[in-house]
Amino acid sequence: MSTIAAIATAQAAAGLGTVRISGENALTIGDSVFSALSGKKLSSLQGYSALYGKVYDGKTPIDDAVALVFRAPKSYTGEDVVEFSCHGGLYIMQKVLRAVFEAGAVPAEAGEFTKRAFLNGKMDLNEAEAVMSLISASGEEARAATLNALDGALSREILSCREKLARTAAFMAAWIDYPDDEIDELSDEQMTETLSDIKASLEKLLSGFDAGKAILDGVDTAIVGRPNVGKSTLLNALSGSERAIVTSVAGTTRDVLEETVRVGNISLRLADTAGIRADTDDEIEKIGVSRAKERFDRASLVLMVLDGQNELSEDDKELLNMCERKNCVVVVNKTDIEKKLDINDLKNFTSKDIVEISAKETTGMELLTKTIEKVVGTAGFDPSAPLITTERQRVCVKKAVDSIAEALEGIEMGITPDAVNVCIDCAVENLSVLTGEKATETIVNEVFKNFCVGK
Repeated sequence: MSTIAAIATAQAAAGLGTVRISGENALTIGDSVFSALSGKKLSSLQGYSALYGKVYDGKTPIDDAVALVFRAPKSYTGEDVVEFSCHGGLYIMQKVLRAVFEAGAVPAEAGEFTKRAFLNGKMDLNEAEAVMSLISASGEEARAATLNALDGALSREILSCREKLARTAAFMAAWIDYPDDEIDELSDEQMTETLSDIKASLEKLLSGFDAGKAILDGVDTAIVGRPNVGKSTLLNALSGSERAIVTSVAGTTRDVLEETVRVGNISLRLADTAGIRADTDDEIEKIGVSRAKERFDRASLVLMVLDGQNELSEDDKELLNMCERKNCVVVVNKTDIEKKLDINDLKNFTSKDIVEISAKETTGMELLTKTIEKVVGTAGFDPSAPLITTERQRVCVKKAVDSIAEALEGIEMGITPDAVNVCIDCAVENLSVLTGEKATETIVNEVFKNFCVGK
């Protein structure tokens, strides 16, 4: 396998930057471009050692550097690794990397360092996926949840379920294949209890998928409502800045304004849309309304804003009907002014949670936050619990659950034990794909293609 290299830190000017080299010839390549002040060679060092010196392009010094040495198999990739920590200027980092390439390294592909860690048994596929989630974590719960996944919480849960299934399948196979031996038969009740417990554990993982995705990736959110109900003021209140222009003139927002904000334990990718109303002769406003409806259709969460100063209009009622098929919080705004909207009347038109606020005075925002967390499903989120975080993981768990359900149905119908065992084996197979033990090369490549280069 070739020796690879890449800049492992962000592609931006910084105080420090790191060039990472990994592979069989990492130490030889490191020695060819680095000269230690002490005169020692990197190849003479034990793992977890460092030398101070200079990185050279031929005989020309590029920069001062600290060279770190990690010996196989006790490194991130499981291979010999050298890391040069230099001053983090973009030009300097590119010069160091070019010198490393000229010494024999080849450019690392996206995620190739972590891919090698997986291939060398340093982590399984679930833990590898947690690496990128940890890098992109945007809040404390996301950080804690992904670190927990990187530490193997999900893998341990999956392995536990898989081992129980494998033991059950092996016991049944032994009983079928060696009928003359004194092997006690598993009763249908025992089989049903074991499989039901495993199925419940896996279904619990599935039930937490949407909340986990919301914590890790944020929630695509649309703020909708008639013109001049306070949508832009709500956007500004949530973002803590005057992102949107706020006036008393209806139809001020003609396009979709977007902002990402932290609300409670999640990030909302907020879109402040143009006011939606059926009656307008303004061609530009019509385009804005059309775009607002498109954004509404794509949103995972809708904040439907109503003007508390006015009774429900026909446009309000139409929007409320549209919101019934979405995750939605109905926000009654302008409670700092005399309210004319009857909340009991409103409840006749919607089954959604209703929160009264003043976006202008930022009152009621704490209740709005709690309600959003409830609707999205992140209220009470436990970052220490095992969590499936990718669609690939969800599909594998779902297939395993379906196979166990078939096995349970087969037991109930009285089909032969070997047929039940086929279903159990299928569940074991899918859980093995989940951890990466039986994942195809295509699946592995798909996992790592979205990683950043250098990780």
